[in-house]
Amino acid sequence: MPTAATLTARLTLGLLLASGATGAAFAGQDRAPADTIITNARVYTVDTARPWAEAVAIRDGKIVAVGTRATVERLKGSTTRVVDLGGRLIMPAFGDAHAHPLFGALSFTRCSLHNGKSIEDYQAIIRKCIADNPGTGTIYGAGWEDSLFPPNGVPHKKYLDAVSTDRPLIFDSVGGHTNWVNSKALELAGITKDTPDPVNGSIDRDPATGEPIGGLQESAQRLMQALIPPVTDKNIQDSVKYTAKLFNSLGIVSWNDAGVAWEEDGSSAMIDAYKAVRDAGELTSYVTVSLTWKNDKGMEQLPGLLKAAARGNALGVPTHTVKFYVDGVIPQKTAYMISPYEHSHEHGSAQVSPETLKQAVSAVDSRGMHAFLHAIGDNGVRISLDAIEAARTANGKKPTHHMVTHLNVVDPADQPRFGKLDTFAQFQPTWSSWYPYMELTEQAIGKERMKHIYPAGSIVRMGGKLAYGADWPVATANPLEGLEVAMTRRTAGDPAARPLIAEEGVTLEQAIESHTLNVAYVNGFDKVTGSITPGKNADLIVLDRDLFKIPTHEIGKTKVLVTLFKGKAVYGALEAAGK
Repeated sequence: MPTAATLTARLTLGLLLASGATGAAFAGQDRAPADTIITNARVYTVDTARPWAEAVAIRDGKIVAVGTRATVERLKGSTTRVVDLGGRLIMPAFGDAHAHPLFGALSFTRCSLHNGKSIEDYQAIIRKCIADNPGTGTIYGAGWEDSLFPPNGVPHKKYLDAVSTDRPLIFDSVGGHTNWVNSKALELAGITKDTPDPVNGSIDRDPATGEPIGGLQESAQRLMQALIPPVTDKNIQDSVKYTAKLFNSLGIVSWNDAGVAWEEDGSSAMIDAYKAVRDAGELTSYVTVSLTWKNDKGMEQLPGLLKAAARGNALGVPTHTVKFYVDGVIPQKTAYMISPYEHSHEHGSAQVSPETLKQAVSAVDSRGMHAFLHAIGDNGVRISLDAIEAARTANGKKPTHHMVTHLNVVDPADQPRFGKLDTFAQFQPTWSSWYPYMELTEQAIGKERMKHIYPAGSIVRMGGKLAYGADWPVATANPLEGLEVAMTRRTAGDPAARPLIAEEGVTLEQAIESHTLNVAYVNGFDKVTGSITPGKNADLIVLDRDLFKIPTHEIGKTKVLVTLFKGKAVYGALEAAGK
Protein backbone atom coordinates (compact mmCIF):
# COMPACT_ATOMS: atom_id res chain seq x y z
CA MET A 1 0.00 0.00 0.00
CA PRO A 2 1.40 3.48 -0.90
CA THR A 3 2.57 5.62 1.98
CA ALA A 4 1.11 9.07 2.68
CA ALA A 5 4.31 10.63 1.34
CA THR A 6 4.01 8.62 -1.88
CA LEU A 7 0.38 9.64 -2.32
CA THR A 8 1.31 13.29 -1.74
CA ALA A 9 4.12 13.06 -4.32
CA ARG A 10 1.79 11.49 -6.87
CA LEU A 11 -0.86 14.14 -6.27
CA THR A 12 1.72 16.91 -6.66
CA LEU A 13 3.02 15.38 -9.91
CA GLY A 14 -0.55 15.05 -11.21
CA LEU A 15 -1.27 18.70 -10.48
CA LEU A 16 1.96 19.75 -12.19
CA LEU A 17 1.13 17.72 -15.28
CA ALA A 18 -2.39 19.11 -15.36
CA SER A 19 -1.04 22.62 -14.99
CA GLY A 20 1.42 22.00 -17.84
CA ALA A 21 -1.36 20.70 -20.09
CA THR A 22 -3.41 23.86 -19.67
CA GLY A 23 -0.70 26.35 -18.95
CA ALA A 24 2.28 27.46 -20.96
CA ALA A 25 5.43 25.95 -22.35
CA PHE A 26 8.47 28.11 -21.58
CA ALA A 27 11.93 28.16 -23.14
CA GLY A 28 14.18 26.79 -20.44
CA GLN A 29 13.69 28.27 -16.97
CA ASP A 30 14.09 31.91 -18.00
CA ARG A 31 11.26 34.01 -16.59
CA ALA A 32 12.55 37.44 -17.63
CA PRO A 33 9.88 39.80 -19.01
CA ALA A 34 8.93 39.41 -22.66
CA ASP A 35 9.39 42.16 -25.22
CA THR A 36 6.03 41.33 -26.84
CA ILE A 37 3.06 39.25 -25.80
CA ILE A 38 0.46 38.35 -28.41
CA THR A 39 -2.72 37.36 -26.61
CA ASN A 40 -6.40 36.56 -27.11
CA ALA A 41 -5.58 34.65 -30.27
CA ARG A 42 -6.23 31.23 -31.76
CA VAL A 43 -2.66 29.95 -32.02
CA TYR A 44 -2.17 26.89 -34.23
CA THR A 45 1.39 25.86 -33.43
CA VAL A 46 2.11 22.84 -35.73
CA ASP A 47 3.74 21.41 -32.61
CA THR A 48 2.34 17.97 -31.78
CA ALA A 49 3.12 18.47 -28.09
CA ARG A 50 0.83 21.52 -27.96
CA PRO A 51 -1.14 22.08 -31.17
CA TRP A 52 -3.30 24.92 -29.85
CA ALA A 53 -2.69 27.88 -27.56
CA GLU A 54 -4.06 31.33 -26.75
CA ALA A 55 -0.96 33.45 -26.41
CA VAL A 56 2.70 33.73 -27.38
CA ALA A 57 5.52 35.61 -25.66
CA ILE A 58 8.53 36.91 -27.60
CA ARG A 59 11.90 38.14 -26.39
CA ASP A 60 14.90 39.10 -28.52
CA GLY A 61 13.18 37.70 -31.60
CA LYS A 62 12.59 34.27 -30.05
CA ILE A 63 9.51 32.53 -28.72
CA VAL A 64 9.83 32.23 -24.94
CA ALA A 65 6.37 30.98 -24.03
CA VAL A 66 3.28 29.49 -25.67
CA GLY A 67 0.08 28.67 -23.81
CA THR A 68 -2.95 30.18 -22.10
CA ARG A 69 -3.44 33.93 -21.77
CA ALA A 70 -3.09 33.81 -17.99
CA THR A 71 0.16 31.86 -17.92
CA VAL A 72 1.87 33.66 -20.80
CA GLU A 73 0.96 37.06 -19.40
CA ARG A 74 3.01 36.23 -16.31
CA LEU A 75 5.95 37.32 -18.48
CA LYS A 76 4.52 40.82 -18.79
CA GLY A 77 6.91 43.50 -17.56
CA SER A 78 6.72 47.26 -17.35
CA THR A 79 7.97 47.66 -20.93
CA THR A 80 6.28 44.62 -22.50
CA ARG A 81 4.13 45.37 -25.51
CA VAL A 82 0.86 43.44 -25.26
CA VAL A 83 -1.17 42.98 -28.43
CA ASP A 84 -4.72 41.67 -28.17
CA LEU A 85 -5.62 40.02 -31.50
CA GLY A 86 -9.30 39.66 -30.77
CA GLY A 87 -9.42 35.96 -31.51
CA ARG A 88 -7.58 36.01 -34.84
CA LEU A 89 -5.72 32.92 -36.07
CA ILE A 90 -1.93 32.83 -35.69
CA MET A 91 0.20 30.19 -37.41
CA PRO A 92 3.88 29.58 -38.08
CA ALA A 93 5.10 31.54 -41.08
CA PHE A 94 5.15 29.55 -44.30
CA GLY A 95 8.19 28.20 -46.08
CA ASP A 96 8.66 27.39 -49.76
CA ALA A 97 10.84 24.47 -50.81
CA HIS A 98 11.06 25.44 -54.49
CA ALA A 99 11.46 28.96 -55.84
CA HIS A 100 13.34 30.66 -58.68
CA PRO A 101 13.93 34.25 -57.51
CA LEU A 102 16.14 35.38 -60.39
CA PHE A 103 13.91 33.93 -63.11
CA GLY A 104 10.83 35.09 -61.23
CA ALA A 105 11.87 38.67 -60.62
CA LEU A 106 13.22 39.13 -64.15
CA SER A 107 10.06 37.53 -65.54
CA PHE A 108 7.93 40.17 -63.91
CA THR A 109 10.24 43.16 -64.32
CA ARG A 110 11.13 42.69 -68.00
CA CYS A 111 8.49 42.11 -70.70
CA SER A 112 6.05 40.03 -68.65
CA LEU A 113 3.34 38.07 -70.46
CA HIS A 114 1.88 36.66 -67.24
CA ASN A 115 -1.28 38.75 -67.38
CA GLY A 116 -2.08 37.79 -70.97
CA LYS A 117 -5.01 35.44 -71.51
CA SER A 118 -4.71 34.98 -75.27
CA ILE A 119 -2.20 35.23 -78.10
CA GLU A 120 -3.71 38.60 -78.97
CA ASP A 121 -3.02 39.77 -75.41
CA TYR A 122 0.59 38.66 -75.75
CA GLN A 123 0.95 40.57 -78.99
CA ALA A 124 -0.44 43.74 -77.41
CA ILE A 125 1.93 43.45 -74.43
CA ILE A 126 4.92 42.91 -76.71
CA ARG A 127 4.02 45.90 -78.87
CA LYS A 128 4.02 48.07 -75.75
CA CYS A 129 7.39 46.65 -74.66
CA ILE A 130 8.83 47.54 -78.07
CA ALA A 131 7.42 51.06 -77.83
CA ASP A 132 8.81 51.47 -74.31
CA ASN A 133 12.26 50.24 -75.36
CA PRO A 134 13.16 51.91 -78.68
CA GLY A 135 16.16 50.71 -80.62
CA THR A 136 17.22 47.49 -82.27
CA GLY A 137 17.98 45.28 -79.27
CA THR A 138 16.25 42.11 -78.15
CA ILE A 139 12.88 42.24 -76.43
CA TYR A 140 13.04 39.49 -73.84
CA GLY A 141 10.43 38.29 -71.39
CA ALA A 142 8.55 35.34 -69.98
CA GLY A 143 5.15 34.12 -68.91
CA TRP A 144 3.30 32.60 -71.88
CA GLU A 145 1.08 29.58 -71.22
CA ASP A 146 1.60 26.30 -73.07
CA SER A 147 -2.16 25.71 -73.13
CA LEU A 148 -2.67 28.57 -75.59
CA PHE A 149 -0.77 26.57 -78.20
CA PRO A 150 -2.70 23.30 -78.57
CA PRO A 151 -2.37 20.40 -79.06
CA ASN A 152 1.16 20.10 -77.66
CA GLY A 153 2.11 23.49 -76.24
CA VAL A 154 4.51 24.31 -79.09
CA PRO A 155 4.42 28.04 -80.04
CA HIS A 156 4.75 29.43 -83.58
CA LYS A 157 6.92 32.31 -84.76
CA LYS A 158 4.18 33.69 -87.02
CA TYR A 159 2.43 35.32 -84.06
CA LEU A 160 5.62 37.14 -83.08
CA ASP A 161 6.49 38.00 -86.68
CA ALA A 162 3.12 39.75 -86.86
CA VAL A 163 4.43 42.09 -84.16
CA SER A 164 7.97 42.62 -85.45
CA THR A 165 10.40 41.11 -87.93
CA ASP A 166 13.00 43.84 -87.30
CA ARG A 167 13.88 43.11 -83.69
CA PRO A 168 14.63 39.74 -82.06
CA LEU A 169 11.80 38.66 -79.78
CA ILE A 170 12.53 35.93 -77.23
CA PHE A 171 10.07 34.74 -74.58
CA ASP A 172 10.34 31.97 -72.00
CA SER A 173 7.29 29.86 -71.26
CA VAL A 174 5.80 30.22 -67.79
CA GLY A 175 7.55 26.98 -66.87
CA GLY A 176 10.90 27.97 -68.38
CA HIS A 177 11.24 24.83 -70.52
CA THR A 178 10.54 26.44 -73.93
CA ASN A 179 11.60 29.57 -75.80
CA TRP A 180 9.17 31.23 -78.20
CA VAL A 181 11.10 33.28 -80.75
CA ASN A 182 10.48 35.20 -83.97
CA SER A 183 12.18 34.88 -87.34
CA LYS A 184 14.65 37.66 -86.58
CA ALA A 185 15.87 35.86 -83.45
CA LEU A 186 16.28 32.63 -85.41
CA GLU A 187 18.21 34.50 -88.11
CA LEU A 188 20.57 36.23 -85.67
CA ALA A 189 21.17 32.97 -83.78
CA GLY A 190 21.96 31.23 -87.08
CA ILE A 191 19.27 28.58 -86.62
CA THR A 192 18.11 27.00 -89.89
CA LYS A 193 16.59 23.71 -90.96
CA ASP A 194 20.14 22.35 -91.12
CA THR A 195 20.92 23.17 -87.48
CA PRO A 196 21.11 19.91 -85.51
CA ASP A 197 19.18 19.45 -82.29
CA PRO A 198 21.46 19.81 -79.26
CA VAL A 199 21.80 17.07 -76.66
CA ASN A 200 18.78 17.11 -74.31
CA GLY A 201 16.95 19.63 -76.47
CA SER A 202 15.10 20.12 -79.73
CA ILE A 203 14.26 22.76 -82.31
CA ASP A 204 10.57 22.63 -83.22
CA ARG A 205 10.24 22.26 -87.00
CA ASP A 206 7.64 22.24 -89.73
CA PRO A 207 7.05 18.54 -90.43
CA ALA A 208 6.89 19.15 -94.19
CA THR A 209 9.84 21.50 -94.72
CA GLY A 210 12.01 21.03 -91.62
CA GLU A 211 12.12 24.80 -91.12
CA PRO A 212 12.25 26.05 -87.50
CA ILE A 213 8.79 27.26 -86.45
CA GLY A 214 9.75 29.32 -83.38
CA GLY A 215 9.86 26.88 -80.47
CA LEU A 216 13.07 25.81 -78.73
CA GLN A 217 12.78 23.01 -76.17
CA GLU A 218 14.95 22.43 -73.11
CA SER A 219 18.70 22.80 -73.86
CA ALA A 220 17.96 24.26 -77.32
CA GLN A 221 17.12 27.48 -75.46
CA ARG A 222 20.86 28.00 -75.01
CA LEU A 223 21.08 28.76 -78.73
CA MET A 224 19.45 32.12 -77.88
CA GLN A 225 21.65 32.95 -74.92
CA ALA A 226 23.91 35.40 -76.75
CA LEU A 227 20.90 37.48 -77.83
CA ILE A 228 19.40 37.87 -74.35
CA PRO A 229 20.44 41.04 -72.48
CA PRO A 230 22.99 40.07 -69.81
CA VAL A 231 22.04 40.13 -66.16
CA THR A 232 24.01 42.48 -63.93
CA ASP A 233 24.97 42.01 -60.28
CA LYS A 234 22.44 44.70 -59.41
CA ASN A 235 19.72 42.81 -61.32
CA ILE A 236 20.47 39.72 -59.26
CA GLN A 237 20.46 41.56 -55.95
CA ASP A 238 17.23 43.34 -56.89
CA SER A 239 15.67 39.97 -57.72
CA VAL A 240 16.44 38.73 -54.20
CA LYS A 241 14.91 41.85 -52.65
CA TYR A 242 11.85 41.62 -54.92
CA THR A 243 11.29 38.00 -53.94
CA ALA A 244 11.75 38.64 -50.22
CA LYS A 245 9.21 41.47 -50.28
CA LEU A 246 6.68 39.45 -52.30
CA PHE A 247 7.10 36.30 -50.20
CA ASN A 248 6.85 38.21 -46.91
CA SER A 249 3.53 39.67 -48.07
CA LEU A 250 2.30 36.09 -48.56
CA GLY A 251 3.50 34.95 -45.14
CA ILE A 252 6.68 33.22 -46.39
CA VAL A 253 9.99 33.60 -44.53
CA SER A 254 11.97 30.65 -45.89
CA TRP A 255 12.79 29.45 -49.38
CA ASN A 256 15.01 27.13 -51.37
CA ASP A 257 16.53 28.67 -54.49
CA ALA A 258 16.00 25.62 -56.67
CA GLY A 259 18.76 25.73 -59.25
CA VAL A 260 21.67 28.16 -58.85
CA ALA A 261 24.43 28.50 -61.42
CA TRP A 262 28.07 28.14 -60.37
CA GLU A 263 31.49 28.31 -61.98
CA GLU A 264 34.34 25.80 -61.96
CA ASP A 265 36.37 28.02 -59.63
CA GLY A 266 33.57 27.78 -57.05
CA SER A 267 32.14 31.23 -57.61
CA SER A 268 28.44 31.95 -58.02
CA ALA A 269 26.90 35.33 -58.80
CA MET A 270 23.64 34.28 -57.12
CA ILE A 271 25.33 33.28 -53.88
CA ASP A 272 27.24 36.57 -53.90
CA ALA A 273 23.94 38.41 -54.33
CA TYR A 274 22.41 36.66 -51.32
CA LYS A 275 25.40 37.60 -49.21
CA ALA A 276 25.26 41.22 -50.38
CA VAL A 277 21.54 41.56 -49.65
CA ARG A 278 21.93 39.84 -46.28
CA ASP A 279 24.88 42.04 -45.32
CA ALA A 280 22.78 45.09 -46.20
CA GLY A 281 20.10 43.89 -43.77
CA GLU A 282 17.52 43.37 -46.51
CA LEU A 283 17.23 39.58 -46.60
CA THR A 284 14.09 39.11 -44.52
CA SER A 285 13.91 35.34 -45.01
CA TYR A 286 15.97 32.22 -44.45
CA VAL A 287 17.43 31.08 -47.77
CA THR A 288 19.13 27.88 -48.80
CA VAL A 289 20.72 27.31 -52.19
CA SER A 290 20.51 24.30 -54.52
CA LEU A 291 23.42 24.16 -56.95
CA THR A 292 22.48 23.03 -60.46
CA TRP A 293 23.92 19.75 -61.73
CA LYS A 294 25.20 20.45 -65.26
CA ASN A 295 23.59 17.88 -67.53
CA ASP A 296 26.09 18.47 -70.33
CA LYS A 297 28.85 17.18 -68.05
CA GLY A 298 29.40 14.04 -66.01
CA MET A 299 31.05 13.20 -62.71
CA GLU A 300 34.07 15.31 -63.63
CA GLN A 301 32.08 18.37 -62.48
CA LEU A 302 31.90 17.15 -58.87
CA PRO A 303 35.08 18.90 -57.59
CA GLY A 304 33.91 22.28 -58.90
CA LEU A 305 30.44 21.77 -57.48
CA LEU A 306 31.82 20.87 -54.06
CA LYS A 307 34.08 23.91 -54.20
CA ALA A 308 31.04 26.12 -54.90
CA ALA A 309 29.15 24.51 -52.01
CA ALA A 310 32.05 25.03 -49.62
CA ARG A 311 32.38 28.66 -50.68
CA GLY A 312 28.65 29.32 -50.26
CA ASN A 313 28.62 27.81 -46.78
CA ALA A 314 31.72 29.77 -45.82
CA LEU A 315 29.96 32.98 -46.88
CA GLY A 316 27.04 32.12 -44.62
CA VAL A 317 24.66 31.14 -47.43
CA PRO A 318 23.53 27.54 -46.74
CA THR A 319 24.54 25.51 -49.80
CA HIS A 320 23.84 21.88 -48.99
CA THR A 321 21.65 20.78 -51.90
CA VAL A 322 22.17 19.78 -55.54
CA LYS A 323 19.38 20.22 -58.09
CA PHE A 324 19.11 17.59 -60.82
CA TYR A 325 16.93 18.20 -63.88
CA VAL A 326 16.06 14.60 -64.65
CA ASP A 327 13.52 15.16 -67.44
CA GLY A 328 11.34 17.75 -69.16
CA VAL A 329 7.58 18.34 -69.42
CA ILE A 330 4.62 16.30 -70.65
CA PRO A 331 2.83 18.29 -73.41
CA GLN A 332 6.03 18.69 -75.42
CA LYS A 333 6.84 15.00 -74.74
CA THR A 334 10.16 15.72 -73.06
CA ALA A 335 9.12 14.19 -69.73
CA TYR A 336 10.45 10.63 -69.33
CA MET A 337 7.61 8.08 -69.39
CA ILE A 338 7.61 4.33 -68.68
CA SER A 339 5.19 3.63 -71.54
CA PRO A 340 5.04 5.62 -74.79
CA TYR A 341 2.97 8.75 -75.11
CA GLU A 342 -0.51 8.27 -76.58
CA HIS A 343 -0.55 7.52 -80.31
CA SER A 344 3.25 7.63 -80.34
CA HIS A 345 6.38 5.55 -79.93
CA GLU A 346 8.05 8.33 -77.94
CA HIS A 347 8.89 7.91 -74.26
CA GLY A 348 10.72 11.18 -73.76
CA SER A 349 14.19 10.77 -72.32
CA ALA A 350 16.26 11.22 -69.21
CA GLN A 351 18.41 14.34 -69.30
CA VAL A 352 20.84 12.59 -66.96
CA SER A 353 21.61 8.94 -67.63
CA PRO A 354 20.28 6.64 -64.89
CA GLU A 355 23.77 5.36 -64.12
CA THR A 356 25.27 8.86 -63.84
CA LEU A 357 22.33 9.89 -61.67
CA LYS A 358 22.99 7.02 -59.28
CA GLN A 359 26.68 7.91 -59.06
CA ALA A 360 25.97 11.61 -58.57
CA VAL A 361 23.27 11.19 -55.92
CA SER A 362 25.42 8.67 -54.05
CA ALA A 363 28.36 11.09 -54.14
CA VAL A 364 26.21 13.96 -52.89
CA ASP A 365 24.63 11.81 -50.18
CA SER A 366 28.00 10.50 -48.98
CA ARG A 367 29.02 14.09 -48.24
CA GLY A 368 25.89 14.84 -46.25
CA MET A 369 24.34 16.89 -49.04
CA HIS A 370 20.79 16.58 -50.31
CA ALA A 371 19.60 15.63 -53.79
CA PHE A 372 16.73 17.67 -55.22
CA LEU A 373 15.39 15.97 -58.35
CA HIS A 374 13.09 17.52 -60.96
CA ALA A 375 11.04 14.58 -62.25
CA ILE A 376 7.73 14.96 -64.08
CA GLY A 377 7.24 11.72 -66.02
CA ASP A 378 6.69 8.44 -64.20
CA ASN A 379 10.01 7.05 -65.46
CA GLY A 380 11.75 10.25 -64.41
CA VAL A 381 10.33 9.69 -60.93
CA ARG A 382 11.36 6.04 -60.98
CA ILE A 383 15.01 6.62 -61.90
CA SER A 384 15.16 9.43 -59.32
CA LEU A 385 13.99 7.04 -56.59
CA ASP A 386 16.36 4.39 -57.95
CA ALA A 387 19.23 6.86 -57.52
CA ILE A 388 18.20 7.66 -53.95
CA GLU A 389 17.88 3.95 -53.19
CA ALA A 390 21.38 3.38 -54.57
CA ALA A 391 22.70 6.14 -52.31
CA ARG A 392 20.96 4.71 -49.24
CA THR A 393 22.38 1.27 -50.06
CA ALA A 394 25.91 2.53 -50.66
CA ASN A 395 26.15 4.98 -47.77
CA GLY A 396 23.78 3.60 -45.16
CA LYS A 397 21.18 5.78 -43.50
CA LYS A 398 22.44 9.34 -43.34
CA PRO A 399 20.68 12.52 -42.17
CA THR A 400 20.04 13.60 -45.74
CA HIS A 401 16.59 14.80 -46.79
CA HIS A 402 16.35 14.11 -50.50
CA MET A 403 13.38 15.45 -52.46
CA VAL A 404 11.72 14.62 -55.75
CA THR A 405 9.79 17.57 -57.12
CA HIS A 406 6.81 17.99 -59.47
CA LEU A 407 5.77 14.32 -59.61
CA ASN A 408 3.15 14.92 -62.29
CA VAL A 409 2.79 11.17 -62.79
CA VAL A 410 3.90 8.58 -60.22
CA ASP A 411 3.43 4.92 -61.06
CA PRO A 412 1.55 3.07 -58.25
CA ALA A 413 4.55 0.78 -57.74
CA ASP A 414 6.70 3.79 -56.84
CA GLN A 415 4.30 5.58 -54.51
CA PRO A 416 5.28 3.58 -51.37
CA ARG A 417 8.98 4.16 -52.02
CA PHE A 418 8.92 7.74 -50.68
CA GLY A 419 8.21 6.52 -47.17
CA LYS A 420 10.57 3.55 -47.44
CA LEU A 421 13.43 5.74 -48.70
CA ASP A 422 12.76 8.62 -46.28
CA THR A 423 12.40 10.91 -49.29
CA PHE A 424 10.13 13.95 -49.43
CA ALA A 425 7.54 14.25 -52.18
CA GLN A 426 7.64 17.89 -53.15
CA PHE A 427 4.43 18.96 -54.83
CA GLN A 428 3.33 22.31 -56.20
CA PRO A 429 -0.11 22.22 -54.56
CA THR A 430 -1.88 24.66 -56.91
CA TRP A 431 -0.98 22.41 -59.86
CA SER A 432 -3.17 19.59 -58.55
CA SER A 433 -6.41 20.90 -60.04
CA TRP A 434 -8.11 20.66 -63.41
CA TYR A 435 -7.07 23.56 -65.64
CA PRO A 436 -6.13 23.92 -69.34
CA TYR A 437 -2.63 22.47 -68.89
CA MET A 438 -4.25 19.27 -67.65
CA GLU A 439 -6.10 18.98 -70.96
CA LEU A 440 -2.77 19.01 -72.81
CA THR A 441 -1.45 16.48 -70.32
CA GLU A 442 -4.41 14.12 -70.83
CA GLN A 443 -4.01 14.30 -74.61
CA ALA A 444 -0.35 13.36 -74.22
CA ILE A 445 -0.60 10.48 -71.73
CA GLY A 446 -4.24 9.29 -71.91
CA LYS A 447 -6.94 8.78 -69.30
CA GLU A 448 -5.43 5.73 -67.61
CA ARG A 449 -2.22 7.43 -66.54
CA MET A 450 -4.21 10.51 -65.50
CA LYS A 451 -5.34 8.39 -62.54
CA HIS A 452 -1.83 8.77 -61.13
CA ILE A 453 -1.50 12.57 -61.42
CA TYR A 454 -0.06 14.25 -58.31
CA PRO A 455 -0.85 11.33 -55.93
CA ALA A 456 -0.24 13.31 -52.73
CA GLY A 457 -2.88 11.57 -50.63
CA SER A 458 -1.67 8.12 -51.62
CA ILE A 459 1.95 8.92 -50.80
CA VAL A 460 0.95 10.20 -47.34
CA ARG A 461 -1.21 7.15 -46.67
CA MET A 462 1.76 4.95 -47.58
CA GLY A 463 4.03 6.64 -45.05
CA GLY A 464 5.59 9.37 -47.18
CA LYS A 465 5.94 13.03 -46.25
CA LEU A 466 5.15 16.11 -48.33
CA ALA A 467 6.97 19.41 -48.61
CA TYR A 468 5.39 22.16 -50.67
CA GLY A 469 7.11 24.56 -53.03
CA ALA A 470 5.27 26.69 -55.56
CA ASP A 471 8.00 26.69 -58.25
CA TRP A 472 7.38 30.44 -58.45
CA PRO A 473 7.06 32.12 -60.93
CA VAL A 474 5.70 29.04 -62.73
CA ALA A 475 2.72 29.21 -60.36
CA THR A 476 1.46 31.64 -57.76
CA ALA A 477 3.57 31.66 -54.62
CA ASN A 478 0.47 32.15 -52.43
CA PRO A 479 0.52 29.29 -49.87
CA LEU A 480 -3.11 29.86 -48.89
CA GLU A 481 -4.30 29.07 -52.39
CA GLY A 482 -2.01 26.06 -52.26
CA LEU A 483 -3.57 24.81 -49.01
CA GLU A 484 -7.04 25.00 -50.51
CA VAL A 485 -6.17 23.18 -53.73
CA ALA A 486 -4.17 20.55 -51.84
CA MET A 487 -7.34 19.72 -49.91
CA THR A 488 -10.02 20.05 -52.60
CA ARG A 489 -8.05 19.25 -55.80
CA ARG A 490 -10.18 22.00 -57.38
CA THR A 491 -9.27 25.42 -58.76
CA ALA A 492 -8.97 27.78 -55.81
CA GLY A 493 -12.21 29.56 -54.96
CA ASP A 494 -14.42 27.43 -57.21
CA PRO A 495 -16.31 24.72 -55.29
CA ALA A 496 -18.14 23.71 -58.48
CA ALA A 497 -14.94 23.10 -60.44
CA ARG A 498 -14.09 19.63 -61.67
CA PRO A 499 -11.78 17.97 -59.12
CA LEU A 500 -8.53 16.33 -60.18
CA ILE A 501 -8.78 12.97 -58.40
CA ALA A 502 -10.49 14.20 -55.24
CA GLU A 503 -9.30 11.23 -53.18
CA GLU A 504 -5.73 12.46 -53.52
CA GLY A 505 -6.54 15.49 -51.36
CA VAL A 506 -5.00 15.90 -47.91
CA THR A 507 -6.34 17.33 -44.65
CA LEU A 508 -5.90 20.95 -43.61
CA GLU A 509 -3.50 19.90 -40.85
CA GLN A 510 -1.41 17.87 -43.30
CA ALA A 511 -1.36 20.72 -45.81
CA ILE A 512 -0.27 23.28 -43.22
CA GLU A 513 2.50 21.03 -41.91
CA SER A 514 3.69 20.47 -45.49
CA HIS A 515 4.00 24.24 -45.99
CA THR A 516 5.59 25.03 -42.61
CA LEU A 517 7.44 22.46 -40.53
CA ASN A 518 8.19 20.04 -43.38
CA VAL A 519 9.58 22.84 -45.53
CA ALA A 520 11.67 24.07 -42.61
CA TYR A 521 13.02 20.54 -42.31
CA VAL A 522 14.01 20.08 -45.96
CA ASN A 523 15.39 23.63 -46.11
CA GLY A 524 17.55 22.88 -43.07
CA PHE A 525 15.90 25.41 -40.74
CA ASP A 526 13.69 23.17 -38.60
CA LYS A 527 15.65 24.01 -35.43
CA VAL A 528 14.74 27.70 -35.75
CA THR A 529 11.44 27.94 -37.61
CA GLY A 530 8.43 26.01 -38.92
CA SER A 531 6.41 25.74 -35.69
CA ILE A 532 5.40 27.98 -32.80
CA THR A 533 7.61 26.34 -30.21
CA PRO A 534 9.56 27.88 -27.32
CA GLY A 535 13.18 28.33 -28.30
CA LYS A 536 12.50 28.84 -32.00
CA ASN A 537 12.54 32.21 -33.69
CA ALA A 538 9.30 34.17 -33.68
CA ASP A 539 8.35 33.57 -37.32
CA LEU A 540 4.58 33.98 -37.26
CA ILE A 541 1.69 35.07 -39.43
CA VAL A 542 -1.67 36.58 -38.50
CA LEU A 543 -4.58 35.82 -40.86
CA ASP A 544 -7.79 37.75 -41.49
CA ARG A 545 -9.86 34.54 -41.28
CA ASP A 546 -9.71 31.34 -39.28
CA LEU A 547 -8.87 28.54 -41.72
CA PHE A 548 -10.41 26.00 -39.36
CA LYS A 549 -13.79 27.75 -39.29
CA ILE A 550 -14.45 28.81 -42.89
CA PRO A 551 -15.59 26.77 -45.91
CA THR A 552 -12.64 25.09 -47.58
CA HIS A 553 -13.23 26.88 -50.88
CA GLU A 554 -12.63 30.23 -49.13
CA ILE A 555 -9.19 29.38 -47.74
CA GLY A 556 -7.46 30.74 -50.85
CA LYS A 557 -9.16 34.11 -50.33
CA THR A 558 -7.69 34.47 -46.87
CA LYS A 559 -5.19 37.31 -46.47
CA VAL A 560 -2.04 37.57 -44.43
CA LEU A 561 -2.31 40.62 -42.18
CA VAL A 562 1.08 40.38 -40.50
CA THR A 563 4.30 38.44 -41.08
CA LEU A 564 6.88 38.32 -38.31
CA PHE A 565 10.46 37.29 -39.07
CA LYS A 566 12.59 36.80 -35.98
CA GLY A 567 10.00 38.77 -34.03
CA LYS A 568 9.95 41.80 -36.33
CA ALA A 569 7.10 42.69 -38.65
CA VAL A 570 8.31 42.38 -42.25
CA TYR A 571 4.76 42.78 -43.55
CA GLY A 572 1.85 44.55 -41.85
CA ALA A 573 1.67 45.60 -38.19
CA LEU A 574 0.53 43.66 -35.13
CA GLU A 575 -1.40 46.52 -33.56
CA ALA A 576 -3.39 47.09 -36.75
CA ALA A 577 -4.25 43.38 -36.96
CA GLY A 578 -5.78 43.48 -33.50
CA LYS A 579 -8.26 46.21 -34.33
